[in-house]
Amino acid sequence: MQKRRLGRSSLEFAPLVLGGNVFGWTADAATSHRVLDAFVDAGFNAVDTADAYSAWVPGHTGGESEAIIGDWLAKRGRRDDVLIFTKVGWELGPDRKGLSAAYITSSIEGSLKRLKTDYVDLYQSHVDDKATPFEETLGAYARLIEQGKVRAIGASNIDAARLKEALETSGRLGLPRYESVQPPYNLYSRSDFEAELQPLCQSEQVGAITYYGLASGFLTGKYRSEADLGKSARGGGVKKYLNDRGLRVLAALDEAADRLGATQAQVALAWLMARPGVTAPIASATSVEQLNDIVGAARLKLDPELMGLLDAASA
Repeated sequence: MQKRRLGRSSLEFAPLVLGGNVFGWTADAATSHRVLDAFVDAGFNAVDTADAYSAWVPGHTGGESEAIIGDWLAKRGRRDDVLIFTKVGWELGPDRKGLSAAYITSSIEGSLKRLKTDYVDLYQSHVDDKATPFEETLGAYARLIEQGKVRAIGASNIDAARLKEALETSGRLGLPRYESVQPPYNLYSRSDFEAELQPLCQSEQVGAITYYGLASGFLTGKYRSEADLGKSARGGGVKKYLNDRGLRVLAALDEAADRLGATQAQVALAWLMARPGVTAPIASATSVEQLNDIVGAARLKLDPELMGLLDAASA
């Protein structure tokens, strides 16, 4: 499978990243391991997680996803087959948040221990921390790279102005630069990324690893009316998409899926893979069956006519 390079880094991976947010939450350890096996066996090689996954679950404190991935790596001996992306900075407690040098330095040790590895391929600032100067944050990352604990760095949930400031700081001080951003982006929610962040990523050669690619499941076509919202625990978050524009997007997905003999989810992810500036979307799976569906997106080729159909419906 053709791999794509992330920004100006040396990291190359297939155009779909497996999301680890569900590991230890809606997918138990055994299921998560089967999903990871199927993902790598299908020719893919990048897995995204965070120290915060899944702190929102009652009784969890964060790190559950990393620990499941670490156990899988240890059991399968496949560290060289995969790229591991994780994150730091999400608030986990009064003294467990932010991007200070001290917090980054301590957090990486916890992540490495849970992941049972000596290094992570991509270490990402999970949320922007305006209280800590970029010089401090990037300086901490520079030391981790020098120590061989991190290969490249990225930023999640950062706007274009702040990304530009971070890149300028890296250039001015000779510090490592963010090689990726991780923004929400999908066929329904386009404007936030496309207005400013996408052009900046393209001009500065920063990769985009996008999340919410299926709009909480709405773009799978499972939710067509308010009566459908009870189909899953995520249904309540889909209600905002049930409007004229959302239904227009679903109709275009239906048409494209029918023409290609594919599923709506595959078409929605294939559209993201074909968008300028996007290195790869992230998608999660709570079963091997779901995994087999989403990986099919990488085999789809959307011709200009179908891209135009989807672009027009979602404009």
